[in-house]
Amino acid sequence: MKRFHVHVAVDDLAANVRFYTAMFGIPPTVEKSDYAKWMIDDPRINFAISQRGLAAGIDHLGLQVETDDELTQMRAQVGKAEIAALDQTNASCCYAKSDKYWVTYPQGIAWETFRTLDSIPVYGNTVREQPAEKAPCCAPAATIAMQPAKTGACCS
Repeated sequence: MKRFHVHVAVDDLAANVRFYTAMFGIPPTVEKSDYAKWMIDDPRINFAISQRGLAAGIDHLGLQVETDDELTQMRAQVGKAEIAALDQTNASCCYAKSDKYWVTYPQGIAWETFRTLDSIPVYGNTVREQPAEKAPCCAPAATIAMQPAKTGACCS
């Protein structure tokens, strides 16, 4: 089953943790000095915030899947539509190790589709080709040439 994902950059983590804890009625599932995440079941959402020096606002959107088959199926849909994508396997970001791919929708917001493999003790990083202040937290930089998927291909 898929889970909608939203990651918001914030300028005051503590204030936002208090706000979203009140909004969702539960404390964060993961809380670090620069990051917090709520895994909510109704509605199914992975909502994350981070304070890492980026402009406040929507950082990226996405879908979290539970199985390799779901990730393969979603990636095949992107390939069939000839949407440029960047595959990342065993990526370290947001205190998690994940297999994922990124696309950028026409208005310029990054979309991440991912399967979480494990938690890790550090925020992690993703190599970027543009300055961090212009790139979403874990998303590929706009300057990275993304290639359309081959029909039926996935996560290589």
